[in-house]
Amino acid sequence: MSVKAFELVPAVERDLLMGDKARINIECIECCGKHLYMGTNDCFIHHFLLDEVTSSKGKLSYSAQKLLHKYLGLKKPVAELRAASALERLIVLCDGIVFLVDMVTLETVPSAAGGGAKIRGVAAFCVNENPVNGDPFCVEMGVLSSKRRTVQIYMVYEDRVQLVKEVTTPEQPCAISVDGYFLCLALATQYMILNYNTGASQDLFPYNSEERRPIVKRIGREEFLLAAPGGLGMFANAEGVSQRAPVNWSESVIGAAVSFPYVVALDESFITVHSMLDQQLKQTLSFRDGHILQDFEGKVILASTKAVYVLVPLPLERQIQDLLAGHRVEEALILTEGAQQNIPKDKFQILHKRILQQAGFIQFGQLQFLEAKEHFRKGQLDVRELISLYPLLLPASSSFTRCHPPLHEFADLNHLAQGDQEKVLRCKKFLISYLGEVRSTEVANGCREDVDTALLKLYAEQDHDSLLDLLASDNACLLADSIPWLEKYHKYFALGLLYHYNGQDSAALQLWIRVVDGDLQDSTRSGLYEYIVDFLCSCSNLDLVWKYADWALQKDPTIGVHIFTKRPASKDLPDLNPDDAITYLGKHSQPLLLYLEHLVLERRMKKEKFHTHLAVLYLERVLSLLSKSPTDEERLTRARERLQALLRESNLYRAQFLLGKMENCEQLLLERATLHGKLEEHDKALHILVHKLRDYQSAEAFCIWASSCRDSSYRQHLFHLLLGVYLDRSLPEKSQEAAGGGDLEMAAVDLLNRHGEVFDAVRVLRMLPEGWSLQLLRPFLGRAIRANMHACRTSQIAVGLAHSENLQLLHDRLKDRKKPIVVSEKKGCHLCHNTFSEPDVVCLPGGVPVHTHCVAQRVRDSPTKRRLTNSSNHT
Repeated sequence: MSVKAFELVPAVERDLLMGDKARINIECIECCGKHLYMGTNDCFIHHFLLDEVTSSKGKLSYSAQKLLHKYLGLKKPVAELRAASALERLIVLCDGIVFLVDMVTLETVPSAAGGGAKIRGVAAFCVNENPVNGDPFCVEMGVLSSKRRTVQIYMVYEDRVQLVKEVTTPEQPCAISVDGYFLCLALATQYMILNYNTGASQDLFPYNSEERRPIVKRIGREEFLLAAPGGLGMFANAEGVSQRAPVNWSESVIGAAVSFPYVVALDESFITVHSMLDQQLKQTLSFRDGHILQDFEGKVILASTKAVYVLVPLPLERQIQDLLAGHRVEEALILTEGAQQNIPKDKFQILHKRILQQAGFIQFGQLQFLEAKEHFRKGQLDVRELISLYPLLLPASSSFTRCHPPLHEFADLNHLAQGDQEKVLRCKKFLISYLGEVRSTEVANGCREDVDTALLKLYAEQDHDSLLDLLASDNACLLADSIPWLEKYHKYFALGLLYHYNGQDSAALQLWIRVVDGDLQDSTRSGLYEYIVDFLCSCSNLDLVWKYADWALQKDPTIGVHIFTKRPASKDLPDLNPDDAITYLGKHSQPLLLYLEHLVLERRMKKEKFHTHLAVLYLERVLSLLSKSPTDEERLTRARERLQALLRESNLYRAQFLLGKMENCEQLLLERATLHGKLEEHDKALHILVHKLRDYQSAEAFCIWASSCRDSSYRQHLFHLLLGVYLDRSLPEKSQEAAGGGDLEMAAVDLLNRHGEVFDAVRVLRMLPEGWSLQLLRPFLGRAIRANMHACRTSQIAVGLAHSENLQLLHDRLKDRKKPIVVSEKKGCHLCHNTFSEPDVVCLPGGVPVHTHCVAQRVRDSPTKRRLTNSSNHT
């Protein structure tokens, strides 16, 4: 694709060069700064001074002034000219001879006394632009012999030349370029790379020099450009490897030059410009009769036989802007990045960022959002440049102004979309995605308020799910700008979150309550009432809690009470005083009950008044249900179970007070029995259970419950007490019959048979009537006998084990002492005081020896056995 990279500007007109001499033709040129030298076919060198002239419109032209011309005294055309500015010399090739000419006077330099200043038999030469010799007043050059297959390396001084190296080639070379130690040669049939220092060589590719003129051009450090078969311009480095793709020239190319990032080629009719970055043809200029194309320190000069022209590159920024204007984004970026090495680092970074930003907006306008986002990211775009395209998204307080000159051609999103609402929607979705990604990065530094406010507006307008996430997290949304936008799209729950984030909890609650009450419509949040309750649960402002809790309790008492029961325990939240909460809930019976259950059953608070209050509420609920007709048995059963559980499990309520409240209520006998049990009035409790309720299972359960945290003797006492109630003969016969005398006896039998291990069997036998059948008591008696035998045998085993352990310990003790027990006829027994006549003795504790028969007699006479250890010792 075409781009205007160069302009062809005349430098030396025909008349200035030759005047009225029509036969003069330009054979070669050299440029050194402002000085232009031309060699002609009549063996003259012409010296011109070129001045750049810039018009008021910025257009560049050249003014040429002829300074001098000089005849060299030979009959052949001047074939080559090369300037050695450090030496103030021109190196000239004419008639196969290389010699030196003064750059100012154009006089031939005479040979020095120590050596010649001429080289004969030369076909071509090339100056080494990357010299290996460190002498600044010396020029290195490679010379091709016209008669031998050699390349000679010379050192050129002010008044002499010196041969330093000569290398042989496999064929006659016809073109040369030098870089360091590397020679790039065009031979008769091929190109090759030759290291004249080591002698190593690398063949490149075949080429027929008879069919077309070879081109060997150094374009950079250890890199060359060659004219290859098929009209290709091939790149090759010093290792013989091509690291760039070839450019496609015409078959008749006669010259080439490099002006980075472009390769310029000349053929019989045209100048072609290719990019070295993407190898594409960028520009074509018509130029007839051209036969010289060379570059001199970045300046590209062309010549026909009669005139000289300069190929002036357009400023790089203008080229890039032209590409961007044509929406050729990739080419513009390639050109920008390729020019990095020729632009100062700071300037390049500024240029590169701007080009990336412009490229991003071009692709944004083409809805290529992924590419646009990447370019915005790399170009470090001020995100407000993008936001400003969307009407009303930037806050009214924003001080942002667009970049100048502008980065794009769009007035706003409507201008870009041209009424296409689908395109508008896609652009808004892209901005949502982009802002969501950059809001927490360095891109948003310094403009976080603008970014978050714009994102909030987009979320609200598009009914986006992330609106609540934005407001529930750390954000910089501006309240003044956001309120009307959220109200416009009925996002009242979100507005409440924003109020809360800005510390206006009261405004948030008022707004949410209006939504719950139906005054405002917002379907964003389902279960908003529950959310308000949770919000009040964790609210640090107790004044707000007391203010809005009443509304929540009236709306739903069972959920509203969560404000008090589910308040988290945290050092950051002030605690609710339970007494204050109970007072506040006094007019709400159900929430009060639930709150007391929370204090007593969940938090396990050990305060008598809370336990008593809860028990009273339970009792009142039961009494209320009992008073209704007909009675709801299911609700009554549940209410009594709650009351009974509290009476059993709690030890903190005022039992006597509660007992007084239900004293005359015959329907609550079980509860009364429990209260008597709490007051240690077990006989009254058992009397109620046995004689009034006739609930023998509950009586047994009462004994187990009442003794659950006591020792076995206490449990035994309660069971004996229950057995006594069953067997009580003090009741009148009528009372016994009313109580079911036969049932009581059977209950007593069942009690003994089920819990026989608890009772004292001897005491039970004394309590039982004489007329009872042993067969009825067989399970109890069998269990009692087994229990007694088991206890007796267990104690015997324990005594035996203790005795054995003691003997073992005594044995170990004696063994540890390792001292013999000495007996003799002179020593007497400690028991009978007679002397020992035999060595068999018994050792008492303490190591005192006695006769065996004395000990046996003492053991027989003693009611308790002593612990002894036998020991056999020899005197």
